[in-house]
Amino acid sequence: MILIWIIAFAITITVHEAAHAWMADRLGDPTPRIDGRLSLNPLVHYDRIGSTLLVVTTILTSLGYFPFPFGWAKPVHIDPYNLANPKRDSALISIAGPLTNITLATLLATVVRFFPGEIIFNILYPVVLLNIALAIFNLIPIHPLDGGKVLAGILPQRESIQFDLFLSQYGMILLLFLIFPFFGGISLISSIIGPLIGIIVGFLLPGAALI
Repeated sequence: MILIWIIAFAITITVHEAAHAWMADRLGDPTPRIDGRLSLNPLVHYDRIGSTLLVVTTILTSLGYFPFPFGWAKPVHIDPYNLANPKRDSALISIAGPLTNITLATLLATVVRFFPGEIIFNILYPVVLLNIALAIFNLIPIHPLDGGKVLAGILPQRESIQFDLFLSQYGMILLLFLIFPFFGGISLISSIIGPLIGIIVGFLLPGAALI
């Protein structure tokens, strides 16, 4: 099961980053293609520190020695000067990752429901859960998460600039404050998005327990 969860993380992060790269390329920025990020090869999106940390914390979490998996993939770099409308297009590139995760989770949940069985469920459930969790987590409007860029893209120009400057300075501090379990061993972010993730996973796979 540990191996299944690691593979599920690899799939989840790979499609997320590849979606960013694909959308950037479609909107006129060849930077991700030049960097080789238009790929579903997990090694292309592997970050030596963040991805290794994710594997290690996944194992520790499954064994009960760590509260939650933590890590990141290699960011997809874009050049906004190649975009026709940098503000709008950056938001579209950012939203592509979470939307792809939700789409994949929905497709795999459909497979599970049409072909019920313990083996299929045990293999695909982690992928469904992690894709939903990553999508919801990344939609939080804080830099460096995708939600911060999405909100900056839809705000009026003046407010967008102020919001972007503020989160560029304090976004990581806010994110760490939300992630780490300062409140009685429970992270603030898990208490906020955990119920929402549970509702969505329960809708896609009725009766599935949220692990």
